[in-house]
Amino acid sequence: MFKNHPKGLIPAALSNMGERFGYYIMNAVLVLFLCSKFGLSDETSGIIYSCFYAGIYILSLVGGLIADKTMNYKRTIIQGLVIMTLGYGVLAIPILSTAENQGWLLPLTCAALFLIAFGNGLFKGNLQAIVGQLYDNPRYAAQRDSGFQIFYVFINIGGLIAPFVAPMLRSWWLGVHGLTYNADLPRLAHEYLSVGGNMNMENANNLYALITQVGGDTASDISAFCTQYLDVFNTGIHYSFIASIAAMLISLCIFIACKGGLPNPGRKEAVATVDYTPEERVAMAREIKQRMYALFAVLGIAIFFWFSFHQNGTSLSLFARDFVRTDAIAPEIWQAVNPFFVIILTPIIMLIFGRLAARGREISTPRKIGIGMGIAGLTYLFLMVYSYTMGYPSAEAFKAMDTTAAEAMKSGWWIMFVIYFFLTVAELFISPLGLSFVSKVAPKHMQGLCQGLWLGATALGNLLLWVGPLMYNKWPIWEAWGVFLLVCLVSMVVMFAMVKWLERVTSDAPATAPVAAKAEDSDAI
Repeated sequence: MFKNHPKGLIPAALSNMGERFGYYIMNAVLVLFLCSKFGLSDETSGIIYSCFYAGIYILSLVGGLIADKTMNYKRTIIQGLVIMTLGYGVLAIPILSTAENQGWLLPLTCAALFLIAFGNGLFKGNLQAIVGQLYDNPRYAAQRDSGFQIFYVFINIGGLIAPFVAPMLRSWWLGVHGLTYNADLPRLAHEYLSVGGNMNMENANNLYALITQVGGDTASDISAFCTQYLDVFNTGIHYSFIASIAAMLISLCIFIACKGGLPNPGRKEAVATVDYTPEERVAMAREIKQRMYALFAVLGIAIFFWFSFHQNGTSLSLFARDFVRTDAIAPEIWQAVNPFFVIILTPIIMLIFGRLAARGREISTPRKIGIGMGIAGLTYLFLMVYSYTMGYPSAEAFKAMDTTAAEAMKSGWWIMFVIYFFLTVAELFISPLGLSFVSKVAPKHMQGLCQGLWLGATALGNLLLWVGPLMYNKWPIWEAWGVFLLVCLVSMVVMFAMVKWLERVTSDAPATAPVAAKAEDSDAI
C-alpha cells in the first residue's frame, strides 16, 4: 500500500489524522453541546454551527494567502496547530452556564470556535499543498492519486474514532456522580430553571419521570438537581476537549519532528513569454469564458449538495437525539458512521469506476456528480417516507409529548446506518470528483482562484445549514425531509440537463493565458 510513495507522506498523514481526530471530537457534539450547555434552541445552535462550518472554508483561503505571502508554509501550519490548541483549551474549561454569566460565556465559546476555524484555515490547505509537492518528484508522480487516497483514509480514521470520545467521558463523569445519561433531560432542566413553577404540566411530568430514571430524587430540590445534572452532564463534554488538545499537541510534535523532510511549496518563476495573434486571443478568451460558465454551473450544484450533506451535523444529529432510541447508543456516535463508510466504500467505488473505464464505459465526471445528487436525494426520500409512515410530528410537538408515548414511537439504531450509507455514497460521487472537475475545467493561469471558488461554494452551502433545524422543529419532519429531497432532485435534473455541454467543455484542450506562461504544477494540491 505504501510502496513507491515518498517518505514524507506518512508523517504528513499522521499529523493530519491527529488534527482531524481532535476536530471531530468537537464537531460531533457541537450542536448538541450548545443546546445542553446554554439551553439554546436547536435553531440558534444551528446558526452558530453554520457560521463556524462556513468559516473553516472561508478562512482556508486566508490561510493560503498568508502562506503564499510569507512563503513559509511549514511555519503557517505550526501556527495553525497552536491556535487550534488555544481554542480547544478555552472549550475545555468547565464553567457552569447561568443566567448571570451567559452574556460573556457564550461569546467566549464562540471566540474559541473562531480560533479553531482560523487555526484550521492555516493548517488544512497548506498541509495538502505540501503533500502535493511530495509528488512533484518525477519518481513519485505516477502515485499522486493513490497518495491522496491514503492521505484521505488517514483523515477518516481520525473521524471514525473521535465521536466515541465525548459520549464515553460524559457517561463516565455522570456515573462518578451516581447519574446516568438521558438525551432529553438537559432541555427540560433548562426549561425548569428558566420558568420554574410556570412549566406546563406535561413537561413537568416528563421532567420528574426522567429525574427518577437517571438516578435523581423528585422529593428533593428540583432546581438544585437540574443545576447539578447540567453541570455534571456538560463537564464530561468539556473533558473531551482535553483529548482534542492532546491530539493537537501530538500532531504538532509529529510535524515539527518530520518537517525537515518535507518540501516547502513556493511560487514558480515565469520562464517564457508567448505572443499570440489577435484571433488567438479572441478564441482563448471565448474558451476561458465557457470554462468559467461551466465552473459556476457546477459550483451552484455543489452549494446545494453541501447544504444537504452537512445536515449530518445539524438536523440529522437532532433527529438522532430526538427520534432515535439513545439508551444504547448516544446520538453523537452516529457521526462515526460516515467516516466508517468512507473507509469501506472508497476502494469499492474506485474498483467499479476502474472496471467500467477498462470496458470503455467510463462515466464522465459531470455525470457522476449528477448521479451523486440523485443518491443524496434517495437519503431524504427514505427519511420522508419513513417519517410519514411513523406519523412523526414536528420535533417541537414530539418533544412535548408524554415521555412513554414518545419513547414508543422512536426508531431503532438501524435507521442511522441507512441514512449515512446513502449520504456517504453521494459524498464519494461528488466531493473528490468535484475537485477533479475544477482542476479539469479551470484555465491554467486561474487554478488557485478556481479552487478557492470551490471552497467558497462549500462555505455558502454551510451558511444555509441553519434552515434544516428551523424546518425540523416547526413542520412535520417528513415535510422538512421533503424540502431536501426536492433540492437534491432539482439539482440532479439541472446537472443532467447540462451534462453534454459540461462534457464538451472538459474534453477541450486546456486554456492557456495570453500572458507570461508560468511553470506551474497544476497537479499540486
